[in-house]
Amino acid sequence: MPYWLLKTEPEDFSYDDLVRNGRERWNGVKNFRALKNLRQMRPGDQVFIYHTGKEKAIIGVGQVVSEPYPDPDETDPRFIVVDVAPDYRLERPVTLKEIKADSAFDAWELVTQSRLSVMPVMPEHWRRIHGMAAK
Repeated sequence: MPYWLLKTEPEDFSYDDLVRNGRERWNGVKNFRALKNLRQMRPGDQVFIYHTGKEKAIIGVGQVVSEPYPDPDETDPRFIVVDVAPDYRLERPVTLKEIKADSAFDAWELVTQSRLSVMPVMPEHWRRIHGMAAK
């Protein structure tokens, strides 16, 4: 099963908003590399929800609940979205500072390409983040 990371500005839309809404269209992605990643998502894929801004931390886990589809708010069909539902909040947030301090993450886009808003997560990174959240 593929894993992903989705970034969001918590002032605009937070993990708590996703929990409150129960399901949400993941929209607003304009970067074509991030859009390529969105196109690869399938229902059942799990996602980390990462808060940008002041927090800079992975907060919780969600699940892709739709196939990718054209963003109904855009006229350009290249802009696509997926629907995401919440699964669970991590035991504690895992900060970007902690991730950067661990050499196991040196090649991950979260560290190397800070502006990318949708990225894959390797299974070993998925497990390691969960382990860090449990400490």
